[in-house]
Amino acid sequence: MDFIGANILSVSQFERGDIDRIFSVADTMVPYARREKVTRVLEGAILGNMFFEPSTRTRVSFGCAFNLLGGTVRETVGVSASSLAKGESLYDTARVLSGYSDVICMRHPQAGSVAEFAEASRVPVVNGGDGANEHPTQALLDLYTIRKELEGKGGSLDNFRIAMIGDLKHGRTVHSLCKLLCLFKNVQLVLVSPGELAMPEMVVEKLREAGHQVTITDQLEPSIKHVDIVYSTRIQEERFESQADADRYRGRFRLNRDIFTRHAEPNTVIMHPLPRDSRAEANELDSDLNEHPSLAIFRQTDNGLLVRMALFAMLLGVDERVDQYARPITWQTRRNEI
Repeated sequence: MDFIGANILSVSQFERGDIDRIFSVADTMVPYARREKVTRVLEGAILGNMFFEPSTRTRVSFGCAFNLLGGTVRETVGVSASSLAKGESLYDTARVLSGYSDVICMRHPQAGSVAEFAEASRVPVVNGGDGANEHPTQALLDLYTIRKELEGKGGSLDNFRIAMIGDLKHGRTVHSLCKLLCLFKNVQLVLVSPGELAMPEMVVEKLREAGHQVTITDQLEPSIKHVDIVYSTRIQEERFESQADADRYRGRFRLNRDIFTRHAEPNTVIMHPLPRDSRAEANELDSDLNEHPSLAIFRQTDNGLLVRMALFAMLLGVDERVDQYARPITWQTRRNEI
């Protein structure tokens, strides 16, 4: 794949070599993400961060990643705060805002909307999530996290075991991650959900066509016994027709320290794309796991900076020049001492 000037709309556009290249560039971003050095390689460049659906991590992560490379961020948050509320088309919005930006990140509640926007944009567009369809950068950072966690235990992205738990029907993060896993070999997947919230059959078929072993179940505890990764997700209540429909499934698959200790292998890695629903009636990933060494959810968010920095550098053609614009930091915090 030629990354310079490209849109990042779906994980389906990547081959395995593309993933290796993204991860290699992401590795070089560590000293900048850790604030050990500063680079101004994107000084003067502007990111248009357009989020028409609620977001904390993804929106801020994209912005911080661009800032850490020296660029400037301009944001639009919520449909009501944009001209879309006045009836403006995605085409017109794209034509205008791509004239103000060098790259655009967009989240929208409708599947396919980001691709429609990208057709009219004059600059690269990165999909920050389009409805229940895809979330390619989340899938990339998840896969990057899995790779790092497995390598720390002597494993790799070939020949590992993962349980995906929760709302697999509406969860765009697991949809995209499963598509990426099709690029690797001998992955064993256990898909744990209520029958009504099962992984779409099309995604399951792709996994099986790739030669992976797929088990579908609604039983949590036996499903986490012999896996390397437990990937928990929340009930995507915003995708349901009513709050009452979502509430029927809330709290069905709760993972806490006791269940984990009794049923999972000690070195099983716990992941979650966040936000986790910590309300008492849901609490799918309990706070009593917060200090558990297997909990990787905050390592995931840190890795998101690395992957998004890598993508920005590659899309704007500066990935081999980042260090040329580096200098020492000029401030000191306790963070820098860690």
